[in-house]
Amino acid sequence: MIIVNGQNLKKYHGANLVLDNVTFEVKEGEKVGLIGVNGSGKSTLLSLISKMDKPDAGMLAVKKEVRVGYLPQIPAEFEQKTVHEVLAHGFEDLLLLRQKMTRLEQQMGSFEAAADEDFLAKLLHRYAVFQEEYEREGGYEMDASIDMVATGLQIDKAMYVRNFSTLSGGEKTRIALASQLIRKPDLLLLDEPTNHLDLSGVEWLEQFLRNYPGACILASHDRYFLDRVVSQIIELEDGEAFSYPGTYSRYVIAKEERLMHQFAEYQEQQKRIKKMKETIRQLEEWGRVGGNEKFFRRAASIRKALARMEQMKKPKLVQKQAEFALKPDQRSGQIVLLFEALTKHYGDKNILDAVEGMMAYQDKIALLGANGSGKTTFFKLLLDQEVADAGYMEWGAGVSVGYLAQQEEIKTPKQTVLAYFREHAPMEEGEARSVLARYMFYGPQVFREIGKLSGGEWSRLRLAVLVNKKPNVLLLDEPTNHLDITSREALEEALDEYKGTILAISHDRYFINRIAGKVWSLDSGKLSAYLGNYDDYVVKRSEQ
Repeated sequence: MIIVNGQNLKKYHGANLVLDNVTFEVKEGEKVGLIGVNGSGKSTLLSLISKMDKPDAGMLAVKKEVRVGYLPQIPAEFEQKTVHEVLAHGFEDLLLLRQKMTRLEQQMGSFEAAADEDFLAKLLHRYAVFQEEYEREGGYEMDASIDMVATGLQIDKAMYVRNFSTLSGGEKTRIALASQLIRKPDLLLLDEPTNHLDLSGVEWLEQFLRNYPGACILASHDRYFLDRVVSQIIELEDGEAFSYPGTYSRYVIAKEERLMHQFAEYQEQQKRIKKMKETIRQLEEWGRVGGNEKFFRRAASIRKALARMEQMKKPKLVQKQAEFALKPDQRSGQIVLLFEALTKHYGDKNILDAVEGMMAYQDKIALLGANGSGKTTFFKLLLDQEVADAGYMEWGAGVSVGYLAQQEEIKTPKQTVLAYFREHAPMEEGEARSVLARYMFYGPQVFREIGKLSGGEWSRLRLAVLVNKKPNVLLLDEPTNHLDITSREALEEALDEYKGTILAISHDRYFINRIAGKVWSLDSGKLSAYLGNYDDYVVKRSEQ
């Protein structure tokens, strides 16, 4: 049964056409991946489906009885609530019913009820009606549902009593996501749901969504996640929507086949057009030479047929993408990093417990661990931003380190892209603009204020600065965060070809499989090393 049907949707943002004749459908219980480059209209389409916005043209129908769950932004009202109240956000009716039952329980235990059998009977009848409704709507499973989802997304019960306003941005996003999952709507709309989750949280979410009885539309750049959850891909490209059955990996193959087929049809049509134009030219030439009007009439007829022909757009076989030209200025020594008995405590908490390891020249290592396991602390020790409580750590000969933080505060929001880049990478304006164009900052875009950049644009600009420093060792903290799939693939290709050493914190399993030859796992203060990529690591962990 089709629960969402969009036909020829158009949507403008100002004068900018974001969606152009978008047509798609979603069936009951279907899991759909919504992909496209940043700015392609994914969030816009979700807003239309949730009826938070209206299309400028076309028809969008959502089945009448379908309950839609969508939380594009954290509501201001959440700031006044506790974490538990936010988690129970979808149970307002049940909570109200519970309050009524509690008041009736108090009345039934009163002296007045004990003295008046008729009054007590009325109270018992009302209570039975409320209790039946409470049970039917899942009231007795409500607390268990909240705890189950909260546990899966690593929301500790100790957080329940905290004020939502005191949480970090990542914690707020995680709890807002949990509140949507707990509601169990018929259609769940999620925008980048794996952001701010560690690997165990992502894997729990995958299992939850695979077993979810309702339909889901998941706007995501996480290719591994899409492979494990969805049964249809909808790609937004140049304002249009293209649907592909199957997982992300099947989409990659199907899209290439579609483009090659379209390109062959386009070439065939171009041949026909060229032949028709040549025929028109010849007929008109013969008409002029022979003074025969019938040649002009035949030429006019072909010209009309050419004008009526619906000419195909040339398919884009190659998408524009950033060019991350990673070339070290010099190579390092064979031993890049050595650390022994490295220890770090925060109060009573043992973050690093006498860990040891070595990085060799051209090692490409993924550092894994749950949120709060000490990955970022480990990086801070390597960067001399913190001091170890005990142990030994030393960089090798000829090492130059380039560091990309997971998040970096914009301290000069009014500064332009060009000015920021030249401040951190001194060079002539013309050369700087040429470099920035490789990171998809074209023409007047270099004069945009950095405070107005999207997360993906800010990441690309910081990567441009990092690449220009030409380090031979890269410390990368969640480098694919905020990057769309096209930019992730470009970064992976550059890192794969990079003739230096890499240590990367990441929960992007597709990225880890592509670039890592080793995995370091940080758990309970201990560091374990595994040979191979993420899939190899999973197999070896399961054998332990």
